[in-house]
Order: sequence, then C-alpha cells, then structure tokens
Amino acid sequence: MSTTGAMAHVTVKSPDQMQELGRRLAPLLRPGDLVLLTGELGAGKTTLTRGLGEGLGVRGAVTSPTFVIARVHPPLTGGPALVHVDAYRLGGGLDEMEDLDLDVSLPESVVVVEWGEGKVEELSENRLQVVIGRALGSDGVPESDADDVREVTVTGLGPRWADAGLPALETC
Repeated sequence: MSTTGAMAHVTVKSPDQMQELGRRLAPLLRPGDLVLLTGELGAGKTTLTRGLGEGLGVRGAVTSPTFVIARVHPPLTGGPALVHVDAYRLGGGLDEMEDLDLDVSLPESVVVVEWGEGKVEELSENRLQVVIGRALGSDGVPESDADDVREVTVTGLGPRWADAGLPALETC
C-alpha cells in the first residue's frame, strides 16, 4: 500500500492558470513518473496536461487523446517523453490497459492518465494523484458554470514524492 508523501492545494481561477500550474509542476517530474488526473468532464485535465507538455518541452500539440486513447509526445530536448492517456472509454482495469504497453513506456517517460483512477494504480506505487474539482461557494454548492474557479489537490503517493517539492506549487 502506498503512503502519502506530500500534498499541495491550489486554487485555479482560469484555464490559463490551469495551464500555468502544469508548467510549474513539470520541473518536479522525471522519467518513470505516473500522474493520474481525476475530475469531471471539462474540469481542466487536458489543459493541465498541455501545461505539463510545455514545461517538459515535448513535441506536438497536447490535445485530448479520447478517441486514440494514448498519444506520445517525444521530447524536443533531453527530457522525458510525455505519454498522455485518456482511460475514459476503457472499462477494464490494468488488463485492458496492457495493450497500451504503459509499463514499457513508464521507465523513460512521464505517463499522464486522465480518468485513470481505479485502472492504472498498479503500474507504480509511486504516483502523483491530481484531483480537480469545482470551487464551492460559501453555501457548499458549486460556483456557477460561468466561473472557471477550480480547486486542485496534488498528492504524492509513495516515497518518491516525500520531498519532491509539491508544497511549492501553492505559492505564486
């Protein structure tokens, strides 16, 4: 069972800020990292991943891989490739994901999986869980649809994330 390393809570007020959060998170990532993104449709998972791609310096526009399931973005510099997976349409757990060969890609890449909760955790005991939720008003009800405010919780699971600098994401 994985233990929680470090955690950060960030309030994001626009898609641009979500992308910037991805750019700020990217320098903390290294080859072999598994990042699971959780959030409702339209929460900003792909926008965050776009920022990760920019921060990692990978080739190609980062777009939702919903219909192709996975996209590989090779590095433009000496950094790791970004493997961006959308597991939304995959019903089975890791067995169904095996066809994607994520276990082969993981050691030399940063693997980001949207909708991966309950499906790919077995790939690594060390992983980053990013949960994106709508900000709640003082009455506990989600803010209006016109409001782009999101509450993002980044949790490092496993010893790799114990001192990885996640709390620094809360500043700026």
